[in-house]
Amino acid sequence: MTTEEKITIIVGALDDKKGTDIKVLKIADLTVLTEYFVIATGTSTTQVRALIDEVDYKLEEAGEKGKLEGKATDWKLIDFDDVIVHVFTPEARDFYNLEKLWADAEEISI
Repeated sequence: MTTEEKITIIVGALDDKKGTDIKVLKIADLTVLTEYFVIATGTSTTQVRALIDEVDYKLEEAGEKGKLEGKATDWKLIDFDDVIVHVFTPEARDFYNLEKLWADAEEISI
């Protein structure tokens, strides 16, 4: 599966579960960690978990297994090697502000 296909599935899963402010950042030229970040917001800790679960389910269905990281309830991430998905509550997204931290990244139109 290509990275672009993964991103399409991820964005679709987040949108299906009503994730908001979904952004895709290309960070491949800035770090060796990964190629892309997908960032989204859930309205509550329950929705954050539901969004991550849906992404995990849809990609596992497509043959890709991710690694769920962290124990926080207001910020979940799942690592698919070339794409890392971050889902935040609104407060956590404002606090961590990954878009500002990775301001040199290229935002990909979705």
